[in-house]
Formats: sequence, C-alpha cells, structure tokens
Amino acid sequence: MGKKVLMSGNHALGEAAVRAGCRCYFGYPITPQNELTEYMAKRLNEIGGIFLQAESELAAINMVIGASMAGARVMTSSSSPGISLKQEGISYLCGMELPAVIVNMTRGGPGLGNIAPAQSDYFQATRGGGHGDYRTIVLAPSSVQEIVNLTILAFDLADRYRIPTLILGDGMLGQMMEPVEFPDFTPLSDLPPKDWALRGAEGRPSRVIKSLLLDPPTEEEHNWKLARKHDIIASHEVRYETFWLEDAKMAVVSFGTAARIAKGAVKRVREQGLKVGLFRPITLWPFPAKELRELSKRIGYFLVFELNAGQMVEDVKLALEGRGEVSFYGRPGGVVVTPMEMSRVIASRYYQKRLS
Repeated sequence: MGKKVLMSGNHALGEAAVRAGCRCYFGYPITPQNELTEYMAKRLNEIGGIFLQAESELAAINMVIGASMAGARVMTSSSSPGISLKQEGISYLCGMELPAVIVNMTRGGPGLGNIAPAQSDYFQATRGGGHGDYRTIVLAPSSVQEIVNLTILAFDLADRYRIPTLILGDGMLGQMMEPVEFPDFTPLSDLPPKDWALRGAEGRPSRVIKSLLLDPPTEEEHNWKLARKHDIIASHEVRYETFWLEDAKMAVVSFGTAARIAKGAVKRVREQGLKVGLFRPITLWPFPAKELRELSKRIGYFLVFELNAGQMVEDVKLALEGRGEVSFYGRPGGVVVTPMEMSRVIASRYYQKRLS
C-alpha cells in the first residue's frame, strides 16, 4: 500500500481495476459514470490495455463476453438504463460461466429519470435482471476506499466462481472525492490460470463455450450445476458491517450511500441516549440473511432505510422470517436526505415504539 491520494469514486474504481489486472474495458457513455469511462480510456492506453467505446450498451456487453471467453480480466460500466440494455448479455455470461466485472452507478428512475444518486436498481441487481435461472454476486460500497477494496475483490470473486460480479454504486459515490490508498499492482503472471479459456486449439481438441443447450435434460443439469454454485457462494461470500448493535433496541438496515447517511444519523441519536445501531449489508447477493436473523434474537425492531421506494426491505423481511417488526423509510428519485433529517426519522420511530 502506498500513500493516500485524493480521488473521486469513479476514478478510484478505474485505478483499482487496473491494479487488479483488468486490461480490457468496453463501455458506452452515460451520466453519472462517464468519469470512469474517461479514466479507463487514458489509463489502459498507458499500460498497453484495450479500451473501446462501443456503439451501444448491447455492443459493449457482447465485447465483454468475447474478452472474457479469451481469458482476460474485463470490465464494463454504465448507469441504470444502460445496465438494463446489457441484461441479455449478462444472462449469457452467466449461462456460459464467464467472469466479468460490471459497474452500475445508479441514477434516479425509472425510465430516463435523472442523474441524481438513487438505489432503485436493487431488484435488478439482486434478482439477476435478465432471463433465466441465474444470480450475480453484488457488492455495495459506501466509501471511495471501499470502492477500491471491493473492485479488487470483485475481479477475484468473478474468476474464482466464473460468474459476473456487479458493483452497485450511485451518482454520489461516483462523484465524491476522498483520500484513498491503493495496493500494489497484481502481476498478470500471478492471476489464477484459466484452463477453460479459448486461446487456440493447438495441442488439444477444439472446444466451444456456449449457452445454447437445446436438449432439455442437458439444460436442466446445467441449471442445477449453476444452482449448486450459487449455494456455495451463498455459504462462503457473505459480507456485512455492524455498528453499535451490542446493546441496541432498534437496528437501522441500509446499504451503500444510504448506510453512510444512516451511520451519521445513528451517531446523532446515540448522543440523545437512544439505543440504536446499524446493520449494513456489503454483499447484496448473497444477502446476509442468517446474520440478520441471528440479530433478531435480541433486537425486536428494524428500520430499513433506502434511496428508493422499498426494495431491500423485502429481503430483510424474508431474512427475519416474521421475527421482529420491520418498517421502511425511503426517498426515491434522487433526493438525498441528510444525517440530521434521518436522525429525526429514527428518533420518531424509536419513541413511537416506546423502545426506551
């Protein structure tokens, strides 16, 4: 690790990707992630990588498929409607078990919406988003330093499980500037081998990577194979953060930017003597359901705070299985509340439930 440098989230993500061994990037401009595309255009040229601004999001994700099939560490990025256009290709990546990193700096929606920060793509990210029986790993950073750390992790997880890994951010995380520390470059020679990659058939029988399996029993067995892999990921790759939950009577559950706001709000209500803590999922899939359910043994009230109309709240309710009471507070469309505002919401719910 070197000295800290001041960088925006988008630029820091690009540098982290390069240091993780990413040498191919294919994308198409859309706000609020354009600074990432700009950074990759410059940075990959400096190190002999491949950058291509595709003619569309559809073209970009299909270029990702080709580069991944050839064994490269490859990334694409977009924002909300652009990610929607990539969904068919993401389903193909999953069907062919190809690793890739896909970044979504979410904007307000639906439709074209606006360019303000929102968390309205939670369902799209955690439910697959495209067609077929598949999942993708979803990582949700809440700071620029965590963007760096999770970007490097995303490439490692994608390769380890041969699965697309999504980084779900938003316009605020992409644009904000914070001091960050980067690890050293990962030498390409140190990256895990990919014996399955298509690099020419000299000295071996030819093979093909495809997702078209016309024989129903073959397709079924392939889907069960994917399901078994999903179960392994769910058992080994859950990540979350807890904050002041040891004596809490109420837990705020938030991710990403909302969790950053919630943490400031929790600090404020703690100063008022309210026993409130924070549970922050870092992996949105696999969701930390077991850990949240364990928490319900000693906490009876959960307030889910999201920058949407209520999406992760469904996973919280599923995780708790009826244990504890769940309520929701959200701001959809790009409105970002302050910690002061959120602290008033928390205090109001706390006193309504007579938790003191």
